[in-house]
Amino acid sequence: MKLSIVATLYQSAPYLQEFYTRSCAAASKITESFEIVFVNDGSPDNSLEVARLLVQQDPRVRVVDLSRNFGHHKAMMTGLIHSRGDLVFLVDTDLEEEPELLTLFYEKLQATGADVVFGVQEKRKGKAFERFSGSLYFKAFNLFASYRIPVNHLTARLMTRRYVDELVKHQESEFVMSSLWVLTGFNQVAVTVRKHSKPTSSYGLRRKIAHLVNAITSSSNKPLVLIFYLGCLILVVSSVAALDLIARKLFFGALLQGWASLIVSVWLLGGLTIFCLGLIGIYLAKIFTEVKRRPYTIVRSIYEAEGSAAPGNDEGTRT
Repeated sequence: MKLSIVATLYQSAPYLQEFYTRSCAAASKITESFEIVFVNDGSPDNSLEVARLLVQQDPRVRVVDLSRNFGHHKAMMTGLIHSRGDLVFLVDTDLEEEPELLTLFYEKLQATGADVVFGVQEKRKGKAFERFSGSLYFKAFNLFASYRIPVNHLTARLMTRRYVDELVKHQESEFVMSSLWVLTGFNQVAVTVRKHSKPTSSYGLRRKIAHLVNAITSSSNKPLVLIFYLGCLILVVSSVAALDLIARKLFFGALLQGWASLIVSVWLLGGLTIFCLGLIGIYLAKIFTEVKRRPYTIVRSIYEAEGSAAPGNDEGTRT
């Protein structure tokens, strides 16, 4: 098979028919040998029913139905595992990223010989807060991460089979796709594109902060190293302050007074201690999760036309 189009489903019912039509049109310009793999990530609407109707209409469509909602990134990885094409186009179904990007990325892939062609926003979408929080996310991540990720990159990307085969070898349960895309390596080329906006977003401030913390702690040990240097800094400052107090008492007979400064110091050091312990706790929790070696998704069913099943894609497959 020449091409696989992989997309996840979560509250995607309003967009699914148009996404399917436009994706088929884009794929047909490249090859007639293609498939569309939908991964239902426990969508609460009727996305699964709409996708199953597409399976009945078109044997090129397959639906991987997860047993519950596992999260966007894990659903994407599951879709890549179940893809079979020599080329794999990963894109979201909400039409913020146009399915027609497939032809643009294919031309770039052919021209450059790259293993990955991915989209980068020419201008970050949304209102002022969304643009600011998005910019802050990439700056904070790249500040603490062991390797930088492209700023304002999109989900939409076209990948070769050899790249996808190496990407899905990552077995950790706690991950963010943006890190694994970079970590996997190979020749990756960015293409500047425009991303459309939806009236509402499922990523509020609380979810964005949680995603940032998870992304950094899943991808880098720098925060733990910074705790060590923070401790060294506090030790040096407190030692200098202690020597200053001793010198004042021995040579000038004066002792620094002030309960307020003492209380502030106690609260400051207490807060830093709790923060550092909390950060270490996050890393310990991730280790606790990883050593269990649980599958990061569980497939309940796979819906596809008769005779099109791939080896190992039985119902109830663990991923």
